Amino acid sequence: MPRSLSGQMALLIAIALFVAQAINFTLALQDRRRARLDQATGPVVTRIIDADERIAAGRHVGGGGWSRIRLVPTSPIQPGGEHIPAVETALRAALAEAGVKVGQIQTQVLPIQRDDPRLRYVSAQRVERLLRGGAELQVAVERPTGQWLVLSLPWSRDNSDIFWRLMAQTAILYIVVLVPLLWAGRRISRPLRGLAEAARSFQPGAAAEPVAAAGPQDVRDVIAAFNALRLRVTAMLEEKDRMLGAIGHDLRTPLASLRVRVESVDDDADRAKMAETIAEMNRMLDDILSLARIGRPSEPPTEVDLAALVDAVVEDFREIGHEVVFEESPRMRMRLRPGLMRRALRNLIENALKYAGAVEVSIEASAHAVAILVCDRGPGIPAERLGDVFEAFTRLETSRNKETGGIGLGLALARTIVRDAGGDITLANRDGGGLIARITLAR
Repeated sequence: MPRSLSGQMALLIAIALFVAQAINFTLALQDRRRARLDQATGPVVTRIIDADERIAAGRHVGGGGWSRIRLVPTSPIQPGGEHIPAVETALRAALAEAGVKVGQIQTQVLPIQRDDPRLRYVSAQRVERLLRGGAELQVAVERPTGQWLVLSLPWSRDNSDIFWRLMAQTAILYIVVLVPLLWAGRRISRPLRGLAEAARSFQPGAAAEPVAAAGPQDVRDVIAAFNALRLRVTAMLEEKDRMLGAIGHDLRTPLASLRVRVESVDDDADRAKMAETIAEMNRMLDDILSLARIGRPSEPPTEVDLAALVDAVVEDFREIGHEVVFEESPRMRMRLRPGLMRRALRNLIENALKYAGAVEVSIEASAHAVAILVCDRGPGIPAERLGDVFEAFTRLETSRNKETGGIGLGLALARTIVRDAGGDITLANRDGGGLIARITLAR
């Protein structure tokens, strides 16, 4: 099945035309057989009735050419020859209707010979046609006296003419119908393909020319609606960014004020808890704002060394005393947003450290993709819940203990960042216990 609109329309019309022509061919063959049967029985019945009247009047029976009728004592029809039962049945019914009593009716198809003397009365063109696809139908009718009336007439058993005529009609129909249909389909599908490409490449905030309206009016209306929708979506996202910026600014100001006031608390334990709570609120605010702004990042994509980027993130964790191991990897130049990718990788490593205490990071490269693996030996995740942890504000550990997780945004933010870069994140349980988080990026 073709995938394009014009191809599917052309295929469906072609099938419909083929089915219609097949039905037409069947009906034409039936009409041809019926006409041939009528042409065979009509003259025979007339000649037999005339011969019967001549015999009753004591006159001579006979004639020249193809319609010559003879009165013979026995039937010349060979038992093993080619018979036409339909002609025999039709003749019996017609003779009975005419009131002529007959006995047996036999038929036989014989080939026509070029030296047949009866061909002298036929035109040369018809002679060639008879020799090519015609035959001689010999009919023998038994009279009540036991004698037989025998006559011959041309018989066509070649239907190639009607076949080729219908084939020519089908070809003409295909040309007349399918060519304009393909043109109309391409006229419709070309602007639709442009619209689909514009929808796939739509990036909020990125400058883009409106899709040119083309094709029939219905397609033009769809393109105009898409252009208007793109403007509305862009305006809504810009308004959302302004609102998020205002929220971030308004919330950070009182948090900073609280941080200053905390320093005046005399109890060291209470002051440390308050400072930790304020720091967690700041991290939560950063995660929420980052997650909401994905898709309209201010950082442009740049060429970076992926191995060096991963090594730098791992080194940051080593410097603060965490056990994170990185297997050295050759240089890999990739185009991405380095700040966001560091954030995604950092979230995965932090999540692994919370549950396992130690992390192994490595890079696997293939011809078409690069994978960053973050592995741990923690408790793992039930197989049926591997997809749930990527949902925002979802935690498998329901106690809300701050030592075992945050608010459930780390993995959601990491997956959103990686998908924005054209990749994906998958989780899988390790053999022997633990979890493997795999970031896959197309090269």
